[in-house]
This record gives sequence, C-alpha cells and structure tokens, in this order.
Amino acid sequence: MGRGSRRPPTDWEYCMTQLGTTETTWRWPTTTRGRLVLVVSLASTVLLFLTTVPLHRGWFDLGVYYGAVNHWAGGGALYEYQVPGSQYGFTYPPFAAVAMLPMVLIHWNSAIALTLMLNATAAVVILRLTAGPVVRNRGWTPWYALALIGCAFALLEPVRDTVSFGQVNLLLLALVLVDLALPADGRASRYAGIGIGLAAAIKLTPAVFIGHLLLTGRHRAAATATAVALGATGLAAWIAPDTSRVYWTQALWDTDRVGSLAYVSNQSWQGLLARLVEPYEPSRGIWAAGVLVLLTVWFVRVRRAAGAGDHAAAVALTGILACLISPVTWVHHLVWLVPALAVLAGAALDAPAGPDRRRLLTWAVALPVVLSSSVVWLWSKDSSGIDGFLGGNTYVWIALGLLIALPVRSASRSHVPPLPRP
Repeated sequence: MGRGSRRPPTDWEYCMTQLGTTETTWRWPTTTRGRLVLVVSLASTVLLFLTTVPLHRGWFDLGVYYGAVNHWAGGGALYEYQVPGSQYGFTYPPFAAVAMLPMVLIHWNSAIALTLMLNATAAVVILRLTAGPVVRNRGWTPWYALALIGCAFALLEPVRDTVSFGQVNLLLLALVLVDLALPADGRASRYAGIGIGLAAAIKLTPAVFIGHLLLTGRHRAAATATAVALGATGLAAWIAPDTSRVYWTQALWDTDRVGSLAYVSNQSWQGLLARLVEPYEPSRGIWAAGVLVLLTVWFVRVRRAAGAGDHAAAVALTGILACLISPVTWVHHLVWLVPALAVLAGAALDAPAGPDRRRLLTWAVALPVVLSSSVVWLWSKDSSGIDGFLGGNTYVWIALGLLIALPVRSASRSHVPPLPRP
C-alpha cells in the first residue's frame, strides 16, 4: 500500500460515519491475535460487571423451582409451596414441574452450575439463529463477530435477569427458534412444531407461536405443536391428576401468586394499565380491547412479512406480541424481543446510504443500549405522574414501537429464505 493510500473503512467505522462521527482515533484489530485479545478483554470486563452488578437476582427463581419440586417429591402439594419469607411459589403448568424433577437428584450448587451451562448453550443457539444471518450477510469473521455481539447480548437487562434469576426464558426462546428454523418439507419437517409444543407446555407464553405457524401457512407444524402441548399436559395430568386440577382450576387464575400487576417489572400492556390506575384494578374491558388492537396489528404485519418472504421479521413480530399481550411480562421475559433487535440491525446494515440508513442505525444502537440500562427501575417506588407514565413503561414503548415499525423487507433484500408455503 502506497504512502498516500488508505485502507477502506470497516463496517463499524462506516456505521459511525453514518451516525455522524467522522473522526476515528482507534482502529479495530484486523489480526487474529489482536481480535482474540479484544474478545478476551471485553468478555472479562462484561463478566466482571455481571458478577458485581447491584441488580444480580441471587438465583431467586431457580430457588423457587428447586424448592417446589423437592417439596412436591417429598409428598407436599406443588402449588402450596412458598419460598420462605415470601408469598412466591411455583407458577408454571404441572408439565414444567415434571420436566424439572431431575433437580431433586442434585445439590443446590450443582443446580446453579447446570442452569448456567444450559443458559450459555441457549445463548449460543439464539445468537447463531438471530445474529448469525446478519454476520454472514456482511461477510464478517463469524467467531469474532458473534463473540463481540455475544458480549453486548449478555449486557441486555432481560438476559442478565434471566441468568441471575435462574430463569428458563433463554431455553424456551432457543427451543422455539430451533423449531422455526426447521424446513417445511423434507425429512426434518416431521419434527417441526415439537419444540413450540414443548415450550408451550412448560410456559404458556410460547403458545402464541402456534398462531404464528397458522398465520404463515405451516398448518402441519401448528397441528404438531398443538398435539405435543396437549400431550405433554395430558402426561402431567396422568402423573399428577390432583396437581393438574389445582393448577388449571385455581393456581392459574390467582394473579397474587406472581406478584403485583402494577410492579414496574411488569412491562406488558396489562402492566401499563395497572400502573396508570394504581391502586385500583385495571379495566378488563380496556385490556381486552387493547389486546384486540395488538392482535390486529400483528396479524397485518405478519401477513405482510409472509408475503414478502421475510421469515425473520415474522418471527420477531410474534415474539414482540407475546411480550405485549401476556398479562404479566417481567423484564426477564423480554428476551423475546431479541429476534426483533437482530432484524432491526440487519435492516440498518443492508439499507442504502442516506437518511433512512442513519435513522435505522440510530435505533439499532439506541434500543439495545436502553434495554441494557435498567432505566425502568428509577420508577420502582413511584410510577405516578407523566414521568412515571413515560419512563416507568419504557420497555412497553419499545415493544409497541417495534410491533408497529419493525422493518419488513422482501426476501431478495433481506437475504433470508422465503417462508415455507403450505
């Protein structure tokens, strides 16, 4: 390279230019050794932060699972168990407890270690299926790009909370994404729907993806998912009939078991309403009307994505809907927004230079930053007033904005395989 020549800018440097930063004083490493040093340094910094962050949740939900299944295995009633000193108990369907029964064979520290390994594995799967296509489309070095993205992924508050609570959200998201990645024809297609069915039997929220399968023309997979969910639920009822009866007739409808609907961590449409009218109960009619509007927007946008062949956007929109219409969407449940963040980033990087690209890049950077900020907790004690309405529902506004404005592109522009046709 001659003295007067300059190397072309990297994608990162070009993006910074598009965002208005024209001066770069630091260059990203281009050698394997330099990249490895950067990844190790960044990962160590992130790990240090995650182990010292004040909002570490102390494996609380894992403690609920562990205590409940041990109590149940010892002859106690599953849904009567409460964590000592609290009103919290097991809130999932009986099949989830059946799936967690192996925990009675291991000690508490082993349960923590196993949960960390499972969540790490799920995170790798999620990143490969969401960020992986973006990385391939840009021609980036896969291990390097995914390692850097993984560091940012670990900082997202929903991800941090899922891991430090010992929650199952990442596992369920990975299960659903793997299922949706299966082809609509060929030998592998016979398994399509099993993952979604199992996820729905463990926790009700993923059942919305059965609607996604129907809406996108994958009727066989939808039937499989429904059959698996019902079969798993029936298996739990056969194993523990009294426990299943209590759940479906009593525990499911007792919202006091999961905490206050107005608590700032509940970043759903129901949570927004509850905070708005606190200390009164939110109107069920208004909630139902809002859900109907959200379902309509989702229906129209997913149909548009299906018509354009944008499979990734259709999946992302369904994840967003799940967060909004669930009566209770704690912050850690918002991992279902991760596919939407990947779609937004891909659309920003693929957009032609100009105002639209700058706008998309701004949102693609700003939304993950906000979702990593824990900003909603500033209103954890008082979410009244205009500031509480706006700030205390920040993640609700993000979900609504993504549902309405998430870019939907044709398959030729988005570089994603077309949606399977019935």
